[in-house]
Amino acid sequence: MAKPKVSSDWMAGCAGCHMSLLDMDERLAQVVELADLRATPITDLKEPDATGVDVGVLEGGINNSSNEEVAHKMRSRCKILVALGDCAVFGGVPAMRNFFTIEESLRRAYVETESTDESGRIPDDPELAVPTKVRALHEVVPVDVFVPGCPPDADTIFLVLSELAQGRIPDLKGDNLSWY
Repeated sequence: MAKPKVSSDWMAGCAGCHMSLLDMDERLAQVVELADLRATPITDLKEPDATGVDVGVLEGGINNSSNEEVAHKMRSRCKILVALGDCAVFGGVPAMRNFFTIEESLRRAYVETESTDESGRIPDDPELAVPTKVRALHEVVPVDVFVPGCPPDADTIFLVLSELAQGRIPDLKGDNLSWY
């Protein structure tokens, strides 16, 4: 029997969830025995297989048009979609931007910062992603498994990936869900 294919990507977040995934250390080899890791931020492949994968994992909230495209592409190419970490599950720290208008946020980031020189301006190249309100993953595409945590610990991620690789939906409650 072929190993299930797993792809992951990150959007508006800090990459801490993928760092926590790497914190599985030698258990990462166990996951690779169970699953075929395809496109991830830590592999050379950068998009989920066009023919599809069994499990898609996304971390980070959705805060621009590029993130929306990543979410839609992953959802369309995977059987099971996992929201990994508080940013993907709830919007997380990036969602604090929602207390301000996009214009206020861009002005503060590019014009008003203490380190901005007199030429500071908001980038406006048409090829740049269009900023949006920050949203949790499930507000844009259907999600099958929610793994909260900032970041989720390596034990929880190992449980989730191991269970999914063996064709089971993980039971994330009680001792199987870490809270800090």
